[in-house]
Amino acid sequence: MKHLIAVFTTILISSVSFGQVQVSVSTGYALSSAGMKLGEKVNVSETENSYGSYGEGANIQVRGTYFFNESFGLDVAVGYLRGADKTVSEVNIPSMNVDAIARARAFGASASMVYRFTNNIYGRFGALLKIGGKTEAVVFRKSVFSQAEADALGVPLGSYSETNYVEDYHGHFPLGFVGALGYKYDLDANFSLFVEAEYYGISLKRKDSEITAFNTDVVLPNGTVTASGFYSLDNLPAGFVKETTYVDNLSNTNTDISKKLSQKVPYSSFGINLGVTYQFEGANKKI
Repeated sequence: MKHLIAVFTTILISSVSFGQVQVSVSTGYALSSAGMKLGEKVNVSETENSYGSYGEGANIQVRGTYFFNESFGLDVAVGYLRGADKTVSEVNIPSMNVDAIARARAFGASASMVYRFTNNIYGRFGALLKIGGKTEAVVFRKSVFSQAEADALGVPLGSYSETNYVEDYHGHFPLGFVGALGYKYDLDANFSLFVEAEYYGISLKRKDSEITAFNTDVVLPNGTVTASGFYSLDNLPAGFVKETTYVDNLSNTNTDISKKLSQKVPYSSFGINLGVTYQFEGANKKI
């Protein structure tokens, strides 16, 4: 036992005395990876699936890395993803036009092991978490009134409604995978530039959503708005609720439209990052 304690103490002291700390800041852009169906595009002749991942977009990361020796280190990072607009519904038929997009606005964190193949080439892999944010849906809908609807509203045939609303979706905290391969170029003893290819493998299970903005105008055939704010966030039309909860089981006799079956949405991506690293000098040795 004393021998094991002595060995462990020696290793610990050696690691601490060698230990090097780096701080990195980077930005980059990621493309969809293993995209899943996000929605549909509909016109008078066909319906087309829309695929992708909400992980596509620009990101910024701040990372701290501690090297135990010349090869191995531990990396902890936080980042923000400003996702690209992804089509979830596009409808173009005579009686209706819909343009609905969704995009990620997400904060994430990761913990990874880092391995130096050479002084310039490194790899890292570890666990990825989404710690905050939302998937924001922005919807525009134009719907031409039928004769009965126009008569009920007292407007001429050819009038229509224009609806704009925003719905924020939130998910359960997921666990995913992050892996990267990078190359760094030393500028001096402390500063270096790096470029890396990074893969995120993660999906998010929906938890709830909330409509945060809603407005419907009634418009005449000539484009004149005859009723502004006909529906609003405080006066939602039938079929809409302000807050929705997503569950795994739903009765076939359920009539509560505030509950829907949950689903997983993709956040996986593959991207390129560019950044700068500052390396603090160790207690006894530089890497």
